[in-house]
Amino acid sequence: MAITGGSRLPAGHDFVFPRGALVMGVEPVLKFQSADERAKGLPVEQEKDKENGLLVWSVLVIDQAAERKTDAVVTVKIAAPHQPVPPKAIPGTDVRPVLFEGLTVTPWIDDKGCRAGAAGERHRCRAKLGYSLRATGMKPAVAKSAAKAA
Repeated sequence: MAITGGSRLPAGHDFVFPRGALVMGVEPVLKFQSADERAKGLPVEQEKDKENGLLVWSVLVIDQAAERKTDAVVTVKIAAPHQPVPPKAIPGTDVRPVLFEGLTVTPWIDDKGCRAGAAGERHRCRAKLGYSLRATGMKPAVAKSAAKAA
């Protein structure tokens, strides 16, 4: 089978964000640093994409189609040589509608809620499926009503 663990599956922006997405901010993704490395005063490095070697940036996004508050804020990672610039805010607001280009989804198992039961008890697994989102870029979203009027 060509699909292996960690595969980035192509997904359209409208499939992942059917009601749109709003950018809250962009920041670098930093590599994990052990306590020994921190104690030695080693500089913190930015993570690089495993596939293309570019710097990885984290874009904090509000998913307008989220059904629960806890699912509303998601992160989309973008690999780029320079920090991606979010679109300009709608005048008079802090709202920054965005469209992600080259969006991919990588499913993974979030087993943090999975705990072994005590002796003689049934295993209580609250593992769930998680998704990692990546994109090749982002651009301003154009309102659909404005696009039809043009």
